[in-house]
Amino acid sequence: QHLCTCPAPRDNWVTVEILLVQQIQTCLFSAESPRKSFSNEEDVARKSAEEKKKLLKTHPDVERVRRCHQNDLENIIPFVIVGLLYALTGPELSVALLHFRIFAGARIFHTIAYIGALPQPSRALSWVVGMLVTFSMAYRVLNTVLFL
Repeated sequence: QHLCTCPAPRDNWVTVEILLVQQIQTCLFSAESPRKSFSNEEDVARKSAEEKKKLLKTHPDVERVRRCHQNDLENIIPFVIVGLLYALTGPELSVALLHFRIFAGARIFHTIAYIGALPQPSRALSWVVGMLVTFSMAYRVLNTVLFL
């Protein structure tokens, strides 16, 4: 069975990636509040000028979550675009699901490694796995379009 004839996988892998990005946003918010560290003026708008000076600062934990979120956006958006094009090439369902699941697993592990500050090369290896999946799908798209 081909991926394009089966609607469920197309929706599921996009949902997983969207949930991952939303989870990081939640982590970012929950990292800011208890640490009394805010990066946006509107987050402390009701505070006095003295309190604003104390609260508008960066915190290492907040910055780690922010960088993790930025990294997710830099990797998930290209994957989604290439993944949609890949789905249009009519790949076998099992191969497509393998690509999508490996990428989702790599990104989830990358997030855990980033936020948990696991030692390298754990984060780097999970990033490489995700990029290899994206390149593999991009190769299939180019191969199909350009008849390589």
